[in-house]
Amino acid sequence: MEAMLLRLWSDVRTIGIGDIIDILVVAYIIYRLLSVLRRTSTGSVIKGIALLFIVLGLATFLKLNVVMYLLDQGMQMGVIILVIMFQPELRRLLEQFGSRSFRFFSTKRAASESTIDIINSVVSACVEMAKTKRGALIVFERGIGLNDYAATGTPMGSVVSAELLLQIFYPNTPLHDGAVLIRAGRITAAGCMLPMTQRMSLAKELGMRHKAGIGMSERSDAISVIVSEETGAISVAIDGMLKRHLDEETFTQLLRSELIGSERTKKSRRKTAEVVK
Repeated sequence: MEAMLLRLWSDVRTIGIGDIIDILVVAYIIYRLLSVLRRTSTGSVIKGIALLFIVLGLATFLKLNVVMYLLDQGMQMGVIILVIMFQPELRRLLEQFGSRSFRFFSTKRAASESTIDIINSVVSACVEMAKTKRGALIVFERGIGLNDYAATGTPMGSVVSAELLLQIFYPNTPLHDGAVLIRAGRITAAGCMLPMTQRMSLAKELGMRHKAGIGMSERSDAISVIVSEETGAISVAIDGMLKRHLDEETFTQLLRSELIGSERTKKSRRKTAEVVK
């Protein structure tokens, strides 16, 4: 036991700064890749790949030459097949690497009063539309640009206000069925068409707006806000995950946490607690 510990310590001492950086970079890339994959419906595919590796290991151990040959040939073709199958996930991962919001290198932006005003306007409009069961889909662009989707709608460049949002999503108006895209504190475009999620495990009561909002959050780091036309429920899609039936307070805190930063939200909560005391 002592000899094993000495040998282990000897190996550890040979590790340099470059080795540590190498390990951390690889570990972080794997973590980001798994984070993207786990939010999609690719779990069964990953399990199948893991099973193939187990079978290959057993074939190597038992020296099953024919099985090893077939699996080896299949693995070579499998790389190309996997690239095709996981194209949306790989594209999103590369977009995150190139995004200015890549959190490993980025710094948090200071919260601004204008951002709080925009959040309050969106919350006010959504709460009002929820009362009358008026459907809406609002997307906040963050690090990954959404120019392709903005081009499908009507350019606006307007200041965000509750009144304007209520007018855009008024029933039977030309822009009612599309999405509003908010970029840098302004409504960039309205009536935008968004990509639908391909997940089959969603609840049956979720309509086209929910699927489009989830699909947008799967393909980018955008935040999608959805107001259900059937139930009036307010939902938010982030990173492919849908948070449903949000009340006004939870909705506001969620947007502030994502758009302003968790640290500012914590400070606000502490100040509120001090006032209450």
